[in-house]
Amino acid sequence: MKPSHETLASIWFAVLLVQGAHVHAQTHWGGTVRVAVRPTLDALMRDEDTDGDTRITIDDPHIHGTDRGDRQFWFSGAGGHAYEVEGTYYLSNLLGELKRAGDAGKDSIDLAADHVFELPAERTSRLIREDYWDALTRSVDRKGLLRMFVDEKVASEDGRRYVYVPLDDEGAWEYFSAFARERPDLHVTVTRVPRNVTAEFMREIEGHHGVLALGLRPARGGGIEGVPFVVPGGRFNEMYGWDSYFISLGLLHDGRTELARDMVDNFVYEINHYGKILNANRTYYLTRSQPPFLTSMIRAVWERLPKNNSTRAWLQKALNAAISEYTGVWMNGDHLTHTGLSRYFDTGKGPPLEVEPGAYDVIYAPYARKAGMDIRSFEHAYREGKISSPELDQFFVHDRAMRESGHDTSYRLIGKCADLVTVDLNALLYRVERDIGEIIKDEFHGSFSVKGGATCTAAQWFARAEKRKSLADRYLWDQERGMYFDYNVASGRREAYVSATTLYPLWAGMATEKQARAVIAHALPLLEVPGGIAGSDEASRGPITPERPERQWDYPYGWAPHQIIAWRGLLNYGRKKDAVRLVYRWLFTITSNAVNYSGTIPEKYDLVRRTHMVFAEYGNVGTKFSYITREGFGWTNASYQMGLSLISTQLRGDLDRLVPPEWVFGGM
Repeated sequence: MKPSHETLASIWFAVLLVQGAHVHAQTHWGGTVRVAVRPTLDALMRDEDTDGDTRITIDDPHIHGTDRGDRQFWFSGAGGHAYEVEGTYYLSNLLGELKRAGDAGKDSIDLAADHVFELPAERTSRLIREDYWDALTRSVDRKGLLRMFVDEKVASEDGRRYVYVPLDDEGAWEYFSAFARERPDLHVTVTRVPRNVTAEFMREIEGHHGVLALGLRPARGGGIEGVPFVVPGGRFNEMYGWDSYFISLGLLHDGRTELARDMVDNFVYEINHYGKILNANRTYYLTRSQPPFLTSMIRAVWERLPKNNSTRAWLQKALNAAISEYTGVWMNGDHLTHTGLSRYFDTGKGPPLEVEPGAYDVIYAPYARKAGMDIRSFEHAYREGKISSPELDQFFVHDRAMRESGHDTSYRLIGKCADLVTVDLNALLYRVERDIGEIIKDEFHGSFSVKGGATCTAAQWFARAEKRKSLADRYLWDQERGMYFDYNVASGRREAYVSATTLYPLWAGMATEKQARAVIAHALPLLEVPGGIAGSDEASRGPITPERPERQWDYPYGWAPHQIIAWRGLLNYGRKKDAVRLVYRWLFTITSNAVNYSGTIPEKYDLVRRTHMVFAEYGNVGTKFSYITREGFGWTNASYQMGLSLISTQLRGDLDRLVPPEWVFGGM
């Protein structure tokens, strides 16, 4: 007879205990215990951080013949009583409580057993809600600039720090100019950005790049403050494009409506003053945007706002900006192709400046060998324009377009992105068209006066969406394979690369019921792996060699936005069972890594091995910290909060016990 789910879970729990697992019942003490912070913290790290990485993880080896690294720690409380904490997870929780108290300048604390022995899912969710969002919040103002100016990305060739403000924002010019005068020691130069950013302007500021101003507003206590926003991770100080949509969903879930609204306001500022939502607010991003999620972001915030004259004025301003972005960016001559569908495109030239040193070595290598030069010398000569290479020039046209897509990098896009009308972009634009139509229908009685005097109707926007859907069926839908694929306008052929982006039309509601059933039947078996939805299937990615290294948006790696889009797409078409299975796979991956590695919540995972140990390209933001993580990673945090709301109480219990998905759902 097949054992029940409860029996399997109990067996797994027993296995964990036998293996010395790091999540198990703890009954040594309860309530609160008064402890000295510094001595207890020092003793804990000396005994249990045996690999010296300033964390307590499952990688800390037991030192044979000693108590060090034995996952058991005794400490003294008030009155000389001894208390025990056992297991890696609980020890890392103890570390977290002590470290936070020490950072707050406390000599002693009432240590709560409820926090030390907190269940994994509850602790992870609580820290996101109570600590991590605030730790990731930034602003571009006096206070924010002081933080930004220690960022290595701010450094310029002449040793000055540059702040760029829009030509038409006189208030920002006065504010930041005053700051520069007040702090001559910081060597700040404030410069204006023209409304139309040209290639000539970008050449003029070469070597003098800096941060771009965002919104300012009156502060509650008087004076001026920057409109706040949440960054992807602790190493960042700028507001990023599509990260912000997923982050806003997490903020809204956790009741941070005003902060999510502030992020919309900053995007409206960018559109009104820079002409687009920027990849991020630094000058070297002025030539490209990122995937368009603004209307979905507006609608998500609007649902949580009170409905009054003030909020309706906010909605009108935001909708005007969204329409401006749609027409001025995604339907302009750079992005719109002869198919009637749009592509990603960056108007900049040459290698993107934000890319870390060495990232293009594998690209430069054959050209350097042909020129009889080492890679560094060749790269320098090419960047300086001393070596002409039309092939490399074209490569960087595609590379920059790929970075606008947010999927940097993937073999789906490398060397051809500017030639592709992609499934993801056109599904997003379909959703933009539907969103605008629905907002106009529901909130403006079917007709909307666009800034500048023109009027548009909901019916017009619905017609645009239907036209795009028809074109997507013609160019992107593969009836035989039952999936959506990118279309190459240069070759006139549909690509065959199986990507998680084939699920975007389900998220957008662009697929018919029949198409959705086909995508689920054909794509899920290729993309679903032990930890969730991978960026691509293995066959499409192809072989990995020294000349063809791994790319972070391909198999076996997975990212939060693809998970969220997959979940919502499946739910849109009534496939709750599939959605819940994928949710649990992803949550298990996050939770098990957080339990075993001192609370680690990074930007991406290897979903085949269900590990955060990812070394492709730029490594993994959110994994390098001392003692405790202080902010996680923005869209991963959001996915965790959203995912928990989609699973049952029983599955939540399984998650706390680290019951693997294969024990819960079978397979893999």
